[in-house]
Amino acid sequence: MPESIGNDQYRETEAGERYARAAFDLAQDGKVLDKVHGDLANLKTLLLSSAELRIFVASQVYKSDVKLNGLLAVAKSLKLNALTQKALGVLAANGRMDHLFPFITAFNKLYDAEKGIVSAEVTSAVPLSDAQLEDLKKTLAKTLGQSAEISTRVDPALLGGLKVRVGSRLFDASLKTKLDSLKFALKRA
Repeated sequence: MPESIGNDQYRETEAGERYARAAFDLAQDGKVLDKVHGDLANLKTLLLSSAELRIFVASQVYKSDVKLNGLLAVAKSLKLNALTQKALGVLAANGRMDHLFPFITAFNKLYDAEKGIVSAEVTSAVPLSDAQLEDLKKTLAKTLGQSAEISTRVDPALLGGLKVRVGSRLFDASLKTKLDSLKFALKRA
């Protein structure tokens, strides 16, 4: 996955936050918060799985209504809630389809805060098994005092161990960091 995609999916913008707050409030009032959250998670997965769709939605070449119609056509199998479709329509109507990832990111933050969930980004040298992920979830829940939504990333440069980022805190138990520390200590000796 190119670095720009990784950065874009976590990018935050003021516009994305405003639209997310409006959609979040409407979803709460309409008692469809979980459904809209699920829709946006599925939509994000769809966007991350298709470089062509990401490029199409972010493109300045196509008009917003064309981008919206294309996105909804591709996402038809997801059976999006009416409120989710309406939120996407408002983004398109205001020429803000390039803020789709920031909108989803901001909505997820609001949802997690409402549900008492923290997000943790875990980077490992090799993919983690389901059992390892479950153990990590339990450990994080115990350590943080609340449940954690884990997103994983593989970085072979770590050599072994894990890096876990929760908010602004980074827990680095990677073999690469330990070796770098040892190398630094030996140089100073």
